[in-house]
Formats: sequence, C-alpha cells, structure tokens
Amino acid sequence: MIRIQIILFCLVCCIGSVAQSNHTYQLALLKYNGGGDWYSNPTSIPNLVKFCNENGKMNINPEVAEVHVGDFEINNYPFIHMTGHGNVVFNNQEAENLRKYLIAGGFLHIDDNYGMDKFIRPQLKKVFPNLDLIELPFDHPIYHQSYTFNKGLPKIHLHDNKPAQGFGLIYEGRLVCFYSVECDLGDGWEDQEVHNDSDEVRNKALKMGMNIVQYAFMGGIESE
Repeated sequence: MIRIQIILFCLVCCIGSVAQSNHTYQLALLKYNGGGDWYSNPTSIPNLVKFCNENGKMNINPEVAEVHVGDFEINNYPFIHMTGHGNVVFNNQEAENLRKYLIAGGFLHIDDNYGMDKFIRPQLKKVFPNLDLIELPFDHPIYHQSYTFNKGLPKIHLHDNKPAQGFGLIYEGRLVCFYSVECDLGDGWEDQEVHNDSDEVRNKALKMGMNIVQYAFMGGIESE
C-alpha cells in the first residue's frame, strides 16, 4: 500500500512540475506559525539544489517554493525543508494536513537552526501521536547514498558542542521525516560569506544534503 501511495504521489508531483517547467522536481520551504523564523537561511536550499543538479545529475527546479503547512499545495512537492531558531505551532488542521502529506509519500527534512528542538518535538507529536523520533544508526541508508558518512551527520556549527544527531519518524516501514539536530546543515549550505565556513565544511554539508534528497526521492523505504 505504501509503495502504491509513493508512486501515485510522485506521479502527481511530476505531472504538476512538467506542466510548469521542464524540471522533474521542485523543493519547498515550509512556512509555519508561532513566531519562529521559518525564513532563515535564504540561500541554503537554492545552493543545495544547485549542488544536487551539478553533482547528482538531478533535474530539480532552481526556484524554491514556499508553502504553508496548512495548505493543500503542500502535495505539489515531494521534498519539504523546515528550519528555524524558535517557536513552532501547528493547529489541528495543519497537523492533519502534514500527516496526510507524509502518509501519501511526501518527505520532510527538519533542520534545527539552534533553538528549535524543544518546540518542534511536541508539534511532531500532534502530527503522529503514536510515533516517536528515533535516532538513526550510522549504517542507515540516508548516510550512504552518493556520499558515505560512516559517523552519521557531519558537525557543521559548534552550538552546544554536542554530537550531531539524525532522528527519524518511521511510518509503516518508511522514513517520512528526517530531523537533524546539533548539526546545522542549512548554515553549511548557505553562501560562504554568510557564516564564513570553510570550503571543506560547506562541502560536507552539501554532500549530506544531497544524500537526504536522494534518499527521499527513492521513497524512504525502510523494510518490506
């Protein structure tokens, strides 16, 4: 059933994309309520898309969309990125809309931009009350796509000097949400002059980002 949902979801996304352009996919940035800065890191996703197209031979629309968590249009995008430093609030309709999107085959990447963690966790419980975030092991396929990260997420920014961690929500055998914490991948994707990260650090962040996108486009199947 899940495989059928994913195929149908991807067909809808591809048909919509082809109707608008010659690009196969378009990524979107998730807008949400609560006062958190969902709009932070404005250059990050465009840079990630460029990296994926140039190094992964993908055909992603370079124009990144913005979609609100409660809008039906969320279903136009197979991959949605969410970030911020502060408060996040989903009302019941928004949580249901996001849940339906993820069950139908969509993929959500959440990147804690430092300060988001304590707010996003209870909101994810609204989306999937019966699911818990679990830390993914280092041998998980998301760390072993085009690029190999044998120690999991790369550490991009210091923050609290804790190890970078990757968590997931797995629904009926499929990873529907990947949550990166104490890592700040999005900062590493930004233009170099924004955070003055070295080329080496930015390259690690972009490679891990491409792994996430590749994994999501493969459907995120964990098991039969």
